[in-house]
Amino acid sequence: MVEVGNKEMLGQERRMKILELLQEDGSARVTNLSELFGVSEPTVRQDLEKLEREGYIIREHGGAFLRSVSQQVRALSLQHMENLDKKIRVAHAAAEQIQNGDRIILDSGSTTTEIAKQLHDKKELTIITNALNIALIVGAEYSFELLLTGGEFKAPTLSLTGEKAAAFFPNLHVDKLFLATGGISSSFELTYPGFSDLAVKRAMIESASQKYLVADSTKIGKSSFASLGIMSCVDFLITDSGISASNREKIESLGVSVIVAS
Repeated sequence: MVEVGNKEMLGQERRMKILELLQEDGSARVTNLSELFGVSEPTVRQDLEKLEREGYIIREHGGAFLRSVSQQVRALSLQHMENLDKKIRVAHAAAEQIQNGDRIILDSGSTTTEIAKQLHDKKELTIITNALNIALIVGAEYSFELLLTGGEFKAPTLSLTGEKAAAFFPNLHVDKLFLATGGISSSFELTYPGFSDLAVKRAMIESASQKYLVADSTKIGKSSFASLGIMSCVDFLITDSGISASNREKIESLGVSVIVAS
């Protein structure tokens, strides 16, 4: 009975990771999920059947897609809008780091979207983003220069991704990057639900003089499927007061300055 319970726990964990991936990418193929999670295709199909019964996804021949995708895209709404009060505080602290005339990259994500909403009092910014919703927010400001990457469209995050998006950044130099993450693992790696954005985020990091990670405190200790590496690849973490003293100390020992939003 203990062994069966452990298998079910592992199965539930795998289904949640599959759902995270679908919430990031919008759709997935059975063959790809089988390879990623190291289980048989019949096992993946059973996982998708359960997620469909629970109302999260719709299965199609050879794969599945997120049930809410069409509605989200039409409404230009993002998938991950929990802890919005914390994200707004983090975004406010991030906006305070931006000076008139700065050249910045805004990564796609709910917290970076909130940063975009707080830039209306800035002047002469050059903003590069891979997020369509952010482009629509900052594009309304006449004094901003807006550059949008190319790439493959990811509906749940309203973003552009893949090698074509990453290819936008070589030979580009900006003052500041505001980077999003799916989670900061217990070993302080930056983790994401899928692999498609990793090349884009690495290219963004290479292009920026100062690199700010924006992540509310609930992201700390959370691990997703794909890793960008240890968070020493950024210079600053902007988070909220929910960060523990021990986690702050460990992060600062990696050479990352922690800014706590009030």
